[in-house]
Amino acid sequence: QVQLVESGGGLVQPGGSLRLSCAASGSIFSIGAMGWYRQAPGKQRELVAGITSGGSTIYADSSKGRFTIVRDNAKNTVYLQMNNLKYEDTAVYYCNAYIGWGTPDSYWGQGTQVTVSS
Repeated sequence: QVQLVESGGGLVQPGGSLRLSCAASGSIFSIGAMGWYRQAPGKQRELVAGITSGGSTIYADSSKGRFTIVRDNAKNTVYLQMNNLKYEDTAVYYCNAYIGWGTPDSYWGQGTQVTVSS
C-alpha cells in the first residue's frame, strides 16, 4: 500500500508564497520521478514541475523563476516552493510519483487547494 499525502496549501495573497509538501508512505521500494501538477476548475490537469531521481528538474513556463521543486530522498518527500503567486496559480495541486522496481507504477496524492486571492 502506497500513499502520497500533500500538505501546505491554503489561501494566500497575490505576491505571497507557499511551500507544498508531498510525503510518500507505505511499501516504498524505489521512487523515481516525482512531480507537481495542478488542475483548475474546467481545465485540464497540467504539469507544474517535475524532478527525476537524479535531481534533474523541469518546469512549466509559467513556473520558471517563481517555483522551485526539490526532493528529500531520506524522507521520501518532494516539495514545491511557490513564490510571487498570481491569481492564475489558483488550482488544486497534486503530487505524482513513480514507485516500484522494474516497471514503476504511477501514484497520485489527494490534492491540496491553493487559492490566490486579495
